[in-house]
Amino acid sequence: MSHPNNSSTASNTRRNSYALHIYFYIAVMLDSSHAKEQVLYVTNFQDFVATPFSGAINAICWTRQLAGDFSEIVEKVALSGNITEIEPEELHALQLSEQGHLAREILLSDMELLKAHGASPVLNVIKQYDEDDSNPFFPTDVYSFHVDRSPIPTDTILCTYYGESSEILPNTQGQQKILIPEIRAELRKLYDGADEGFGSFLTEHFFDLHYQAESDANLIKLGRGNLWRLACDYPESPVLPCLHRAPKQMPGQYRLLLIC
Repeated sequence: MSHPNNSSTASNTRRNSYALHIYFYIAVMLDSSHAKEQVLYVTNFQDFVATPFSGAINAICWTRQLAGDFSEIVEKVALSGNITEIEPEELHALQLSEQGHLAREILLSDMELLKAHGASPVLNVIKQYDEDDSNPFFPTDVYSFHVDRSPIPTDTILCTYYGESSEILPNTQGQQKILIPEIRAELRKLYDGADEGFGSFLTEHFFDLHYQAESDANLIKLGRGNLWRLACDYPESPVLPCLHRAPKQMPGQYRLLLIC
């Protein structure tokens, strides 16, 4: 007995699968195009630290697939508060499995490499960051897309070994919040000084560091194990600062992050 309905269903399934494949291919190509414009990928530490930012490039990524069980580090560290800093001495003291030992060696090696480069790496287990609820319409915490500012030339370096990673917002798909009319009007209500001091007020309260993503922005996930260098906002910087934000974490989920 023939089953025309089954044949039709199989044909529809193939068409739907093909359409889905094309959709994801286009989505990946769109993400890649934005990453290609802004992110430079390298394969070793020397290129990671020595390659200058230029043109549209304001993020450099050393892509890596790391061995080891980093979750074991998180489980065995004595946590205190929302953010726990782990010193190298504490890492050395942990009793770990073979996979945990591999993870520890990578952490220590990364910290030593960065210290030798002149950086000051800090390794944290993060439960959550403090959220800014002082101005609900304009939070200035790290969960908002923002840039890092410094009075001297410097970069932000970070790597997520466990948990959710940060995201980059392409500069072409973000708008400085203080330039959005309705937001600026609300900020003006908070300020009761002379007009010429309004700009200083925005800077002093870090409002000028934050950006709003376009509704269809193609965000770039930093991923686990990759070491990233992000351009900061400092006087006479040759490139735009990199827009980024920390990930929202679910209760009970932790993040192992190195940052400097």
